[in-house]
Amino acid sequence: MRILFLSRWFPFPADNGSKIRIYNLLKSLGSEHEVALLSFVDEPPPSASIQTLQTICSRVETVVYRGFRAHSVRARLGFLSPIPRSLLDTFSAEMADKVNRVACAWRPDCVIVSQLDMIPYAALVKDTPKIAEEVELTIPYEAHARASGLAARLRKGLTWWKLSAYLRRTLSTFHLCTVVSSQEQRLVRKVAPPTLPVVVIPNGVDVQSLQSVRSEPQPDVLIYSGALSYYANFDAMHFFLSEMFPQIVERAPKTQLLITGSTKGVPIERLPNRENVVFTGYVEDISAVVGSSWASIAPLRLGGGTRVKVIESLALGVPVVATSKGVEGLELKCNEEVLVADTPQDFVEATLALLANPDLRTRLSLAGRRAASRYDWNRIGKHFNQTLTEMVAPLSSKPAPFVSGGQA
Repeated sequence: MRILFLSRWFPFPADNGSKIRIYNLLKSLGSEHEVALLSFVDEPPPSASIQTLQTICSRVETVVYRGFRAHSVRARLGFLSPIPRSLLDTFSAEMADKVNRVACAWRPDCVIVSQLDMIPYAALVKDTPKIAEEVELTIPYEAHARASGLAARLRKGLTWWKLSAYLRRTLSTFHLCTVVSSQEQRLVRKVAPPTLPVVVIPNGVDVQSLQSVRSEPQPDVLIYSGALSYYANFDAMHFFLSEMFPQIVERAPKTQLLITGSTKGVPIERLPNRENVVFTGYVEDISAVVGSSWASIAPLRLGGGTRVKVIESLALGVPVVATSKGVEGLELKCNEEVLVADTPQDFVEATLALLANPDLRTRLSLAGRRAASRYDWNRIGKHFNQTLTEMVAPLSSKPAPFVSGGQA
């Protein structure tokens, strides 16, 4: 098939969870199909990155992304529109022109739109099967569900209602929707047309590559891998440093915490108890740094999807301590493959147990490597290709089987 893939994230270098997913799905698609990638970029990418993607995509074109501006005219008009404000304000005429041009000249057999930001552009590709890839609703749903105070509940409630109604209309023109976890699947099914297939395509890692990494574990080193520019990561570290890390250091004074990822524009000064904490900044080879740690922590309280950082740690043989939110969407055996702790005190005790007990670290390391093999990108990519072949390829010359109820 000829597949037109529309992406919010330019997937190379694959240095965050979204980019890792997109890059690996493109690799799988490119092994069996002809793929054209139209992607937003934060800034024009170097030619080497374009060339890397051209080894798996027959064509690669980009448009510079302009982020959501809450006080722009379009965003303000969005209060009166049935389309979510963020989608209305960030809609790019330049991207729309490229989609129109490529669709008309190239005549794809199907179009895949990656994440919610790209859904509006699917309507530009007429009479072609459409796939909504990695639809994630946990974050806006939880913002609505957890809102406190009348004003916040009204504002978040309206946002959730508008997004739900928008997706109910627009997904009626799609043939397939994919999500990263069964939790996300249940949430999407609440707002999607009942006849739309919603299939779980989990996040993964390159197991063979990661398990070949050889790093010498450094005593008493904990690691959190995730850019603090993402609000859920910042919240996790604020939570950990406020309520857990001081107790850990008091009882195990040599403990050191590494926090990886760019800190550009991040108010690090708002993080408490930063003694014994090292901010590494952006690390090109994150696997070597993670592999040299005694334990990986994931004290998350917010966010959706699944945590690539957790699967990476498991594949590297690094034991993981996480909250239930930190391993959400992953089918892992609690206290056999990961340690799960949801209160600060339980998290402290689990972390100290790992630091003090080499037998426990070894047992979790071996079990974690086995668990990670279930999330290998080769296996996931084959499942994704098979899903497209079975559910979409037979429809490539047919219009969508649903009746559209509104603007996409």
